[in-house]
Order: sequence, then structure tokens, then C-alpha cells
Amino acid sequence: MNILEKLNSIKSQELTAKENVENYIKVIEEKNEEINAFIDLNKEQAIAKAEEIDNKIANGEEVGNLAGLVFGIKANINVEDFTISAASKTLEDYIGSYDATVVKRIKAEDGIIIGINNMDEFAAGSSCETSYYGKVDNPAAPGRIPGGSSGGSAAAVSASMCDIAIGSDTGGSIRNPSSHCGVLGFKPTYGAVSRQGLLDLSMSLDQIGPMARDVEGIALALNTIVGNDPTECTTLDLDFDFVKEIEDVKGDKPLSGMKVATCKDFKAVTDDNINSIIDESVAKLEELGAEIVEVEFKYVDLCLPTYYLINYVEFFSATRKFDGRKYGSRIEEVCGDEVLRRIKMGSYISQQEFSGKYYKRALQARTLIRNEVNSMLDGVDLIVGPTVPKLPHKLGEELEPMEMYAYDVLTVIANLAGIPAASIPAGDVEGIPVGLQIQAKPEDDLKIIKAMKALE
Repeated sequence: MNILEKLNSIKSQELTAKENVENYIKVIEEKNEEINAFIDLNKEQAIAKAEEIDNKIANGEEVGNLAGLVFGIKANINVEDFTISAASKTLEDYIGSYDATVVKRIKAEDGIIIGINNMDEFAAGSSCETSYYGKVDNPAAPGRIPGGSSGGSAAAVSASMCDIAIGSDTGGSIRNPSSHCGVLGFKPTYGAVSRQGLLDLSMSLDQIGPMARDVEGIALALNTIVGNDPTECTTLDLDFDFVKEIEDVKGDKPLSGMKVATCKDFKAVTDDNINSIIDESVAKLEELGAEIVEVEFKYVDLCLPTYYLINYVEFFSATRKFDGRKYGSRIEEVCGDEVLRRIKMGSYISQQEFSGKYYKRALQARTLIRNEVNSMLDGVDLIVGPTVPKLPHKLGEELEPMEMYAYDVLTVIANLAGIPAASIPAGDVEGIPVGLQIQAKPEDDLKIIKAMKALE
């Protein structure tokens, strides 16, 4: 059954919330040692919350819209009484003293937080191999990377360790691992979800979003976490009903009247085997009633350097609070190579004599890219293409930094432009999952969920 059906079965007590939690605990105990998707668990607290929900239902009391559903939370999002380390030795002793806004909203709707998911250290990675707590394996393609930086979250969903996972996406960190692990991931419009309580990687690019095994799980999570937060200055006042949108997807041609664009420039940087899978998904969209058109994007080569220059500077700024006086260890003394690389690059670029040459120029390039993306979307509802241009490498395989960064070439575009984007399973290449990326105009998130449901 899908997650909406499961939710209804919990509310009718055909399946109790406690049984749902205990089923996931059993899977975690069987699989987590090998997969390493969770780095902190509180089984007792989760069971106690489930019993509380079951008692409410038995007594005829009202329960929330997520009653009894089990969540994993990425290790850079604050959850009270859990270790919130961002998978770094820097914060190995930091216990969350409050709940991030997204966590508050999940708890308010009776969602159950079972634990904290592994990730690339401080979200600085695309493979989930840089965590202080060890590498994460890919349940859908064992022995290969799960993608990053929200690799533990995607792996937890893929391995059926939780109903929904909440991750963060700075340049593809929800969509990249969702593609590699064969699950669904959604990065909302920049500002649609509060980032209060997130340990930011790059403040002008970060966005929190959900991962799940079906569109219903994505929709339920988004209905809960999307919306204005007066404590977070970038949030938008949006009132979307994602669940209603997917319930309205009916008939043989649910996408009639929708214009969907493909981009040859995205295909040009992508592995041929992946392109073949994506072409099949595009054909399905056409069968579902969408009109397929082609657009051009002339700045593919500009996106990665623009993204990483901004990332370096903003990450350097964000890490200055980790100086060892208040939060654990001084970051430069204990962090991994990739985190240190970004700190050093950010420090260098931030110097007055270089900021104009690099950072300010990158901001100008981002405006250019955003304008080009808006032009691409002018007159079309969606842009579709590969989520990731290459298949995940084997765990432990040595890659040069630019080879690793190349995973992000098609996902950073949405973050630079502030638009919504999602990844949905499209097929596989010799058993390795491939994701279709769907992008839309700012605040057109509902159009993406509609297309996802039609494809599903």
C-alpha cells in the first residue's frame, strides 16, 4: 500500500502506529550495520510516541495528518535530544537543544522521528563517503555510492527503514541520492520551506525537502513543511495542497494541456545509457497527454564553477562559528579533506583583493543563469531530463575533486535559479537506478508533483 493508504490504516487501527514503528526497528536492526544509513536512533522514544498516537485514536481523539508515519532526519537538521553532528567530528558531542521548524511541524502532525541519517560531512559531497561515521552503502545497487550529501536519507528510504526522510539540497543533495537509490526526492522552490534549524552549507542555495518511496509520501511531507515561518526571513507565504493535486491526477491523459521541454544540452553531458532511459520517460509523458518541445541552455559549462565559487565563500562564512569555543572542536583541526578544501578556497576567495575577481563575478554569473532558466521556462510548464549525468561509482573508488563535482552539473541549475526540482525513478542501467529530473518555474511546485504522480 502507498503511504496515504498506510496512514488511513493507522487511523482505522488496521495497522497500529506501534506496529509501524516496530516493523521499521526490525528492518533497521537487520540492515543498518551494513548500510550505515542511521547514525543516531531513539527506538524507545519512537515507540512511546506511537503508543500515544494509538491511545488517541482508540479514545476517539483527533490525530495529525502524519499520524504514526516514521521519519528519518538528516544529521544537519536540529532535532531535540539527538546528536546533530552534520556527520563531522567537529560536532560529535553536540546534542540538539531545540527542534528545527520542519521538525516541529512534523511532530505537530504526529509524525514520529526515529533517528538521524548519515550524510557527507557538513553536506560537502556527492557520494556519502566523507562522513565521520563511515561510508553509506546503496541498498539499490550494493557496493556503489548512494549519492550525497543526503545519502543516508535516501538509503534509509530505499532500504525501507522509514516512511519518509527529510534532507537538504544545496546543489542536488536530495535529488542526486534519490536518483542513485531509486527513490523520489523533491527540492521545493527556494523559500518554500523554512531553513530555521538547518546547519547551512550555502545560505543562498540551501533548501530542505523530502524523500519517499511514492508520490503520496512526498505530498504528505510537503503539505506539512511548506509554508511561511516568521522566524526565517527567506520563507515565502505559500498555500499549496500537494495531496489534493495528486488525487486530481486521473484519466488516460492527465497531462493534457501541459507543455514539457527537453534540453539537448543536458543530454550532451550525460552518459548514453542514461539518456536512453530518459528518452523512454519522455515518451511516457507524451503518452500521458503532454506536448513535448525542445529548448536550449547555453550555460551548462558555467554552472559548476559559478555554484562552487558561491558555495566556497558561503560555507567558509558559515563555519566560522565552529571555532572550538562553543561547539566541540575547531573545524579546521578535525574535518575531512573535502570540508577543509572548501574552507581554504572560501577563505582565499573572500579576501578583499580576490572577492571582486571571483565571488562577485560568480554572483553576476548566477543572475545570468537564472535569467536563462527563466527564458527556458517561458511558455513551458516543465523541463525534464536526467537527474545525474553518470552512474554511481563503486564505494572506495578514488575520484579527483572535479570528477566528483561533475555529478552535480545538472542539479546545481535549480539551486542557482531558485526553482523547484524533483527526481523520480525512470528505470535502471544493468540494475543501477536512474532518475528523471523535473523542473518548473518558481512556485510551480504543484506542476512537478502532478507530473510525478502521472508517471508513477
